[in-house]
Amino acid sequence: MWTRRHFLSQAAVAASSLALAGAAARVEAQAARSSTMRGRFLTHVSIVRVNQIEVTPTRSIGEDEAIDNRPERIRSRRAAFAAGCPDGRMTWAISWLALQDNRKEYQEARRLLASYHDRYGDEITFIPGGYFAPMFDTREHNRKTIHDALGQVSQMVGGGYRPQCLIAGFMDAENQRLLAQDEGIHVCQGQIWSQHGIDNGDGDGGICYPYYPSREHYLKPAQGASDFIDCVCLDGWTCDFLAARRNGFEGGFNSRLGVGPIETVGNLGVVAGRREMMDTTAIHFDGGYAMNGFGWVTAIWETSIGHDEDLTYWLETVRERWPDTKVTTEGDFGLEWRKNNPNNEKLNYRFDEKGTGAPGSEKNLEIQWFMNEEFRLALLRDWTKDAPALAIDFTRYDLKAEEPQSPQREWSLMNVLNQKGIRPQDKPKRLGELSPDDQHRIFARYPQLKNLSRAEVTD
Repeated sequence: MWTRRHFLSQAAVAASSLALAGAAARVEAQAARSSTMRGRFLTHVSIVRVNQIEVTPTRSIGEDEAIDNRPERIRSRRAAFAAGCPDGRMTWAISWLALQDNRKEYQEARRLLASYHDRYGDEITFIPGGYFAPMFDTREHNRKTIHDALGQVSQMVGGGYRPQCLIAGFMDAENQRLLAQDEGIHVCQGQIWSQHGIDNGDGDGGICYPYYPSREHYLKPAQGASDFIDCVCLDGWTCDFLAARRNGFEGGFNSRLGVGPIETVGNLGVVAGRREMMDTTAIHFDGGYAMNGFGWVTAIWETSIGHDEDLTYWLETVRERWPDTKVTTEGDFGLEWRKNNPNNEKLNYRFDEKGTGAPGSEKNLEIQWFMNEEFRLALLRDWTKDAPALAIDFTRYDLKAEEPQSPQREWSLMNVLNQKGIRPQDKPKRLGELSPDDQHRIFARYPQLKNLSRAEVTD
């Protein structure tokens, strides 16, 4: 099975048709004003564990990483974070085995994490299932594990401490609902955006920025009060949108390329890898910030992987280029969004990326994403040629959705058209080739795209 860790990377439509000008710019300005969320936010999560993937409390797969989670590695990670952002706060997620291990090293590790909360205001929380809890265990077992572990975290930190979020990788809708209802925690890093064909779980089909999940499916935004889960669902890794459209390592490229050090520095080298980390960050802190009113970049780095110097570089460079960036905990960011968004009605995220030139992010391509409560839409074009933009993803959230009822690998939400291209119907289409009903939905929200559709007719 391919994993992020083991993979070694291998190596215009006319401006008026798709460029966001005139009426399009007015639509974007209105969308930005519709949300009161403002600013640039960066959240960093570090994981302390025993085994690489602790899929249940009694079963692990992957490598034993105890040696790479020893106290000096934890101290090194916190020092690297402080060197890059002295006044920032980070989130630590500790695994089940790391909570239970009675070896001297893990006793010291737990003491260190508690001290980081006291000294820096860091958030200390739990990660169930090594990112893949729903893929390997039942909802009921995961629920009990989460409840027990959160109690142990509170005891470990002391002083009545309670984390504001859960770091989960993937987490089913029902357990996110219970997290809010029973545990009083209203933020869950509950999806890994666009992950499919890589590591130990598949989950493509959601929104990469915060939303309230539906009771039907964790990747579906709640469609109304009866469907609403009061738990802000967050992505786990900010990825290059062009690389992320691929399935796993399709074409010899890594679909998780973005701000993570394994995929960037680990595979591309320091110079090219760090450049890709910053280029991916800029997608959100430049254009994304202008279109959405706020920008957010996030990543989960395992303590065991090292790359501490790359964390320092990333944080330092972000603060130099965007000095207003707030580097905060996962829980604080999610609650800030929750304060500004009582429901999903204001969801109207826009992203526009031209390829960075990194492997899998072709410089001649441009991808645009439109994400809202009703659907998500991705358009891809070769901006260097007079070629039409094609829809590569159209996922409707008004349609009925259902999660797997028992543990399995596949937890995606796919219906009309999916960017991964793994089903027969997932062939790129012009907007005019979508059904009249789908076109109506798109143009009702984004009237500027009508001009694109008209241009197709005369092309």
